[in-house]
Amino acid sequence: MSRKQAKGEYIETDTGNKVSRKAVLVGTQHIMLGGKTVIQAEAMIRGDLARTTQSTPTTSTAPGSNTAVAIGRYCYLSKGCCLRPPGRIYKGSFTYLPLRLGDHVFIGEGTVVQAATVGSHVHIGQNVAVGEFAIIKDYVRILDGAVIPPNMVIPSFSIVAGQPARVVGEVPEGGHEAFELRELYKTIGNNPQPLVV
Repeated sequence: MSRKQAKGEYIETDTGNKVSRKAVLVGTQHIMLGGKTVIQAEAMIRGDLARTTQSTPTTSTAPGSNTAVAIGRYCYLSKGCCLRPPGRIYKGSFTYLPLRLGDHVFIGEGTVVQAATVGSHVHIGQNVAVGEFAIIKDYVRILDGAVIPPNMVIPSFSIVAGQPARVVGEVPEGGHEAFELRELYKTIGNNPQPLVV
């Protein structure tokens, strides 16, 4: 079986994900991509920080139970951002819990996300710090430079800014189309070559 390398900056998977050759994906067996997601150069996903499981009869062995980072469809991870699962002491030992992103999530350059959950149609600006176990609901816009404290819950249709972050406004009615990332996806890696195995 010969393996032919695709040309270009992005490798396109069979589900349409476009991953930069310069992206850093650690522990890929613990990272799930929903499809049509763009991962730019120097973006880092820490799949190696997966939940540690003891081999006891009570431990769940369901498929996907050891996923560290799950990313929905049409997500866009900008240059230099980092997705890192949150961790805590659980049943007497330190463990990581999964980080889940919904669909149509944009993460800006230099942003670090350690949330438990990021909903769908969320826009996170540049140089944002999202603290551990934060929960970001659907249709949320986080402005550049915001610092989301650990465990903060951000309600749907909120605009968030500040250090520490607080809700500063509401996504206007009819402004929801701005969260659609299908068109942005189409502009990445024009003339992509599929990976041939």
